[in-house]
Amino acid sequence: MNQHRSNQRTDLHAIAHQAMLERGFEPDFSPAVLAEVSAIRTAPATAGTVLDLTALPWFSVDNDDSRDLDQISASTRLEDGSIKLLVGIADVDLLVADGSAADGHARTNTTSIYTAGGTFTMLPERFSFDLTSLNEDQDRLALVVEMVIAPDGTLTSSDVYPARVRNRARLTYDAVAAWLDGHGPRPARIAAVPAVEEQVRMQDEAASRLKEVRHQHGALVLRSIEARAVFDGSALVDLAPDEPNRAKELIENLMVTANGAVARFLEAKGFASLRRVVREPARWNRIVEVAAQYGEKLPPLPDSLALADFLVKRRAADPLRFPDLSLVIVKLMGPGEYIVERPGVAGPGHFGLAVKDYTHSTAPNRRYPDLLTHRLVKAAIDGRPTPYPADALETLARHCTEKEDDASKVERQLRKSAAALLLSSRIGNRFDGVVTGASEKGTWVRLFSPPVEGRVVRGEAGLDVGDRVAVRLVDTNVERGFIDFARA
Repeated sequence: MNQHRSNQRTDLHAIAHQAMLERGFEPDFSPAVLAEVSAIRTAPATAGTVLDLTALPWFSVDNDDSRDLDQISASTRLEDGSIKLLVGIADVDLLVADGSAADGHARTNTTSIYTAGGTFTMLPERFSFDLTSLNEDQDRLALVVEMVIAPDGTLTSSDVYPARVRNRARLTYDAVAAWLDGHGPRPARIAAVPAVEEQVRMQDEAASRLKEVRHQHGALVLRSIEARAVFDGSALVDLAPDEPNRAKELIENLMVTANGAVARFLEAKGFASLRRVVREPARWNRIVEVAAQYGEKLPPLPDSLALADFLVKRRAADPLRFPDLSLVIVKLMGPGEYIVERPGVAGPGHFGLAVKDYTHSTAPNRRYPDLLTHRLVKAAIDGRPTPYPADALETLARHCTEKEDDASKVERQLRKSAAALLLSSRIGNRFDGVVTGASEKGTWVRLFSPPVEGRVVRGEAGLDVGDRVAVRLVDTNVERGFIDFARA
């Protein structure tokens, strides 16, 4: 493929499509799925009576270009200073029934895949962008997670139930964050729906309470640099880092709490559930060594609170390089995975979030584990037997973990393909970076600028995760997403 062809967006899409095929994904919807979608005219009404919460001032916050709106939120301040939070999550199962053609496609892929060549949605766009999306000014059916947050940040009660909801204001992360921080104007939709301003500020307060408690328990403060492709028409012109902000933290803290509440709901109902876990780091000794390079001492056994304190110090001391340290720690902690947790049997929990009870339930348009969790919750609410016996759930958990890993590899390959387009004219240039991977499979370095990763093909002996190193670019391959360095 000619790297200098004018339509680089199309080239990257073709690379993504092929990468998905190579990893066992279905990048295209089958005729059966398309026929199923075309036969549906409107979103179905639920059987029976559900609570009508459409009058509440619900709002959503997402990326500027997001069209699959999975969750909305509303809140009420109680007399004792507590805040009652409601998180409404799209009831995707109403349209995507277990065993349907669309469900089969979603079960194969298990996730939407976001690449520099475009987004490959887990569900047909008519579902995830329309009928199963909590779009503005549309009545929708949802699973609502109700939580009461005390003034000290503790969760005092929670419940899950179906309801009818209506998104009053579709907001975006950057605009909300700038407004909350006093750096930008009040977003137009907040100005248009006056009740939403109080809602956003109240939920920002609740999120701050929740965040403080989680950090007291050892939740890790990490920052990744996920560069997104920037196009001028069809030409790739930059890779821009996706920066964290206050609005993203607001939603993250609400979703972590909601996912914990759903996990405990299923436990209380006697249901085995799909849990999202990050185990205690197997390479803790190396994390201790990395901390020692900065003059800090960590205990000999895994301790999330001690690691969290170290990370807070490093973020304050060197914010420019903190994302690179974060990446090193993430690599050494190991990947997340899905497991089945049976009632009464304590699982490993999530080391990074410092929580014991955690599932995925808040993004059913984008992740299949969330859709599975919704089916479990709905069965528990209705008093029906579990739709997935524990053994079947175990198989699904392994499959979802494997496909998530495959999806990460596709997305990573496309980030590198996009990076190769930018770097292809800089062969021979020298860059500074940090080692992010070192094993029999190879040694990998992430550059400080631009924020891309490549393999060290010469001079890699003796390098380990966390080492800073100077490298020279020796080759790129856009089609395969290869970027090769030699140690300088």
